[in-house]
Amino acid sequence: MPDSRATDPAHSPEDDRHGTANSVLGTAGVSRIRVDSEASERASRAWWDADADDYHRTHGEFLGVDVADGEFVWCPEGLHEGDHHLLGDVAGKDVLEVGCGSAPCARWLAGRGARAVGLDISRAMLDRGVDAMRTGGPVVPLIQAGAEHLPFADGSFDLACSAFGAVPFVADSAAVMREVGRVLRPGGLWVFAVNHPIRWIFPDDPGPRGLTATLPYFDRTPYVEVDSAGVPTYVEHHRTIGDRVREIVAAGLEVRDIIEPEWPEWLDREWGQWSPLRGQLFPGTAIFSCRKPVADSP
Repeated sequence: MPDSRATDPAHSPEDDRHGTANSVLGTAGVSRIRVDSEASERASRAWWDADADDYHRTHGEFLGVDVADGEFVWCPEGLHEGDHHLLGDVAGKDVLEVGCGSAPCARWLAGRGARAVGLDISRAMLDRGVDAMRTGGPVVPLIQAGAEHLPFADGSFDLACSAFGAVPFVADSAAVMREVGRVLRPGGLWVFAVNHPIRWIFPDDPGPRGLTATLPYFDRTPYVEVDSAGVPTYVEHHRTIGDRVREIVAAGLEVRDIIEPEWPEWLDREWGQWSPLRGQLFPGTAIFSCRKPVADSP
């Protein structure tokens, strides 16, 4: 689950949350350019490798990374799978987590009887998950790969999920939907959380400055951070709600629900651009619940 910051053309690459990654990758500024799948994948792999330590130092406790059984937190609003059961009963199910990071969600699912597999593009994030599993609790297979080309056979999984993993960072998110549809069995669920598209129009600021719209909702040009030579070091792509629905349907999946979690009264924690101030006014997360249809009997 990333510090999404794709909504702010004035974002400073010197942000302390990502100081190590910015230094290692030589981030020099922000651009608004088209970025293809290869460049997006290259940037994301390098970024999450470089940012893994800072990311876990900031968010690891909230996500339950070092809890023996892991945790499954869908979003910065704190919506927990154990309370909301968006995936249903996972016991005995083959489950793929797409963009698993250090895999606290996959480990949590395994602790409830699922045969879970975690996939992520970043070796450093996966290594962090391996370290967590060495301390005890469920052990799940972790695979390094991109989400646009899933290295699994057709019909390998009963369920697939993603809590802010992969989908916002790939140039061709329609390909992700097709790939998930391919590896799901008929009747299987695909549930994924992304930053709510409405956030795109606001600056990446949890305070009052983040309440004024500055970008067109319909501008799909990615947010890109670049080094001094103009090479992307961080890429995040924008899709509207309609875009997401069309990609899901074109992949042969059904949209079952779109959940827009409200900011809970008990939560006073900021997460990047997510904050109680903004959360009271508009959604920060969209969770899409999809299903692969069961073929009609002949």
